[in-house]
Amino acid sequence: MPAKNFHVRQAAVSALRAWAKGHDYAESLVERHAQRRMLSSSDRGLLQAILFGVLRHRRILDHWISKLRQGKLDAETRDVLRVGLCQILILNIPDHAAVNETVEAGKTSVRPLINAVLRKAITSRKRLMEQLDEMPPAVLYSHPDWLYNRWRKSFGKAKATAIMEWNNEPAETYFRINPLAPPEGEIPGKKLDHAPDYYLLEGKLPTQLLAAGNVYIQDPATRHCIQLMAPKKGEKILDACAAPGGKAFLIASELGGGEGLTCTDSNEKRLPRLEENLSRLHIKADEISVHDWRKPAPERFLNAFDAILLDVPCSNTGVIRRRVDVRWRIQTTDIDDLVKIQAEILANALPCLKPGGRIIYSTCSIEDLENIELVKAFVENHPELELRKTLQITPTENGTDGAFAAVLKLK
Repeated sequence: MPAKNFHVRQAAVSALRAWAKGHDYAESLVERHAQRRMLSSSDRGLLQAILFGVLRHRRILDHWISKLRQGKLDAETRDVLRVGLCQILILNIPDHAAVNETVEAGKTSVRPLINAVLRKAITSRKRLMEQLDEMPPAVLYSHPDWLYNRWRKSFGKAKATAIMEWNNEPAETYFRINPLAPPEGEIPGKKLDHAPDYYLLEGKLPTQLLAAGNVYIQDPATRHCIQLMAPKKGEKILDACAAPGGKAFLIASELGGGEGLTCTDSNEKRLPRLEENLSRLHIKADEISVHDWRKPAPERFLNAFDAILLDVPCSNTGVIRRRVDVRWRIQTTDIDDLVKIQAEILANALPCLKPGGRIIYSTCSIEDLENIELVKAFVENHPELELRKTLQITPTENGTDGAFAAVLKLK
């Protein structure tokens, strides 16, 4: 008879197999497989802990597998072993549950092998842990060599290692009070001294406050680009890459509502979620429409805006703590391709500024190529612009997601 929580481990293995095909992100896989198996909230939490744990620690898990099992493994059996070792050596789930219920997730023909490897991991646990100090940083913290080498060149070995260590910690949840519809009564979180209106969540998600639009889940790093923009009532402002709406919410908060705010996004399928989020947050923008800013601006947008937010597509290297599979998805060539797209978006947005207007360029990247190097090169090629200010947020120094923002102003 299958173990009680067999379906959670099987869900984790199935989710890993789907993830390996490259079509889905980890966050969506948790929800899909939890719904498919009608998991309770506690089992859903366990599924997420296992799936995210395997993706965060994938490289060290494979190192341990190589020490515990000689010979080739098929992809599914390797994923079952990753699930089991993650529970035993990282999540500290009781050994009997981790072994018995993970073994049941494997095919009948390989269950003896899975059982033997996991039990060997238990008896070898002390030795495996003692060997961690001998591991190269990129293996110990499960990042690709190219990414570690890139960060070591940019930040130095100590900081690059600290960033990888940060990325492997579970992300804390923050929320911001909606000044357009502030909550009444007690707020379920700890107020942040350095970020007004932001709170660290303590306990369960405040679902009623979220549904009523009194609060919005958001990392404090999000606020920096809007602070640099400094929106003023009466201004016309464009949020060009707006979905799902977090930064549009911050702009509207400064404007006192949605009047003066235009939102676009390149993906028409994301517009309903953008509209729903803004509506729930008591915001009605002047316009919400689809536009791909790799193409020239619509005529109605030319010379129309006092300020434009370009929260451009980027490598997401500043938010790997939250998007645990980014490190395995992105390649160095992807960053080069993104820089071309980012420059195109900047060039196509520029004609939409009023005289004296400003563009706020924003990413959640910590790559100089996408950030300071790009904006400096763009301003060099556009002498009508002045680079007023830049801000680089790195997780280990600021204790939040990584982010970059720059203000480019028409002279």
